Amino acid sequence: MKKQFFVLFICLFLMIMSACGNKTGNKANEGNGSDKTLVLAAYGGSYEKKMKESVIPKFEKKYGVKVKYITGSSVDTLSKLQAQKDHPQINVAFLDDGPQAQAKAFGLLAPLDEKVVTNMEHVYDIAKDEDNIGIGFGIISTGLAYNKEIFEKNGWEPLKSWNDLADSKFKGNLVLPSIANTYGVHLLIMAAKANGGNEEDIEPGFEALKKIAKNAVTFDKTADVSNYFLQGQTVASAWGSSRVYTLQDTGFPIEYVVPEEGAIALMSTISVVKNAPNNDLAQKFVNYVLSEEVQKDFSQALFDGPVNKNVKLEGEITKKIPYGQEEIDKLIKVNWKLVNEKRAEWTERANKEIEISH
Repeated sequence: MKKQFFVLFICLFLMIMSACGNKTGNKANEGNGSDKTLVLAAYGGSYEKKMKESVIPKFEKKYGVKVKYITGSSVDTLSKLQAQKDHPQINVAFLDDGPQAQAKAFGLLAPLDEKVVTNMEHVYDIAKDEDNIGIGFGIISTGLAYNKEIFEKNGWEPLKSWNDLADSKFKGNLVLPSIANTYGVHLLIMAAKANGGNEEDIEPGFEALKKIAKNAVTFDKTADVSNYFLQGQTVASAWGSSRVYTLQDTGFPIEYVVPEEGAIALMSTISVVKNAPNNDLAQKFVNYVLSEEVQKDFSQALFDGPVNKNVKLEGEITKKIPYGQEEIDKLIKVNWKLVNEKRAEWTERANKEIEISH
């Protein structure tokens, strides 16, 4: 009997000690942020390079955490968020404004905490969501890009209108953005606007695209036509200002044009994923991206127009980005609520009538 009591006492003692040890260990882990990992889903190319070189290391050092970077287009990231809806693995999502509006409508994103994301108060209204579900962190425009060297060699005038892409001299020399990405949607909308239509009356856009498509070699789904320009497969395209100036910065003879019908606003957004772990850390990362320091970095390295009103820039960079309220007001705004209601229909139609034939 004494032996049984002694064994029971020892077991009880070990259980208590184990519990105490676990509590101590948990407290230690709670106090040390180094065991936390923040998962970002964001753009590739120049964005990924800048994030990994500068933005992420500074954040990791400041908060004592690790950041995992998942590369993908906005469409790719949206698909991942949908697939992970019940068990989110991504904490912060970088999306173009169109897919971001879809993600919001699908209930995939969490509201921003104004007590944590304090830099929101310094952001232009165009970048804000009425429900604080995500926020714009950089603004560019979608216009036309062309190879200046080839144009001059052939005696061609610089592009002036969206309709110029339909000129027969470009036959076999255009790579255009697919309807699958934001640039492709922008091209369709601006083709409509250049011919008397708009988002509500898209038919003129499809008619214009059918003419433009006769010159196309292919339709790019990646949103990055850099290699097509570099390899001489395209002499012009519809593309974003930041991408164009990034390529121009390497010495390539590419030029960006705001067409006479106007350029369309493209907002890069950042959002916290709903029901994902480390919500507070994700909110802090959003606030960090909206800081003057990071905003200035993005403007100078990536040609993203800053959304933080307090960012001060000067020199040549101010001519290559939407900088300040006056320039932002010149851009054409997309009615994404309407567009996303029609997007599946437009995509199916563009695939059948325009892109598949190429």
